[in-house]
Amino acid sequence: MNLKRTADHGRRATEAEHVPPASSAVSLRFGRRSALWLLAAAPAACASPNPSLYTLAVVPGRVLPSPPRRIELRQIDLARYLERSQIVRSSEGLRLDVSGNDWWGEPLDAMLSRVLVQALSQRLPTSMVFAENSAISAQPDLSVELNVQRFDADRSGALVLQAQVAVTNAATATRDLRYAVPLRSAGTPGLVDAMSRASGELADSIAQMIAAEATRTGRHRLQ
Repeated sequence: MNLKRTADHGRRATEAEHVPPASSAVSLRFGRRSALWLLAAAPAACASPNPSLYTLAVVPGRVLPSPPRRIELRQIDLARYLERSQIVRSSEGLRLDVSGNDWWGEPLDAMLSRVLVQALSQRLPTSMVFAENSAISAQPDLSVELNVQRFDADRSGALVLQAQVAVTNAATATRDLRYAVPLRSAGTPGLVDAMSRASGELADSIAQMIAAEATRTGRHRLQ
């Protein structure tokens, strides 16, 4: 009888050793909840913030005398490395430096076309300037074609705009153009400011080509 009691007591003691205390059970429960919360919060923590959007500014230039013309700016051909939402800082040293969270507010070719139409209209106020892909379907007197080969900063920190331009009336005049515009401030705002000023210089050159072509054509008609 005493042996049975001793055996029962030993079995109860062994079972008691395997039952976790209340505090351990609570800790385990809260540990699982914390793990689940961390898993749920991980996607939110990894989500990128909204990108900063930028646009080129229209830089005014010198008004040029020119007879009235309907001028069509053909669709701009961009170097492929520029065809992206993110702003390209530089293409120097065989490496493309792309801004991760600084984006263009619209496709760069469409934005540059819009800016050049406004800039040329200001420089040639007697002419009507419109883009090829706009709602205007008038027959142009003169057309402008543009290839942009480079539009980013070099090693010295200057913004480089390199392009080819063709102005077609009765004949076609072509020019290779290159501008190096120093950055007035650091970061993306300084880069976009320099790109805007370079676009203004490009508009100056195109307006001069248009005015020269219009003058040449007028003289030819008089003869």
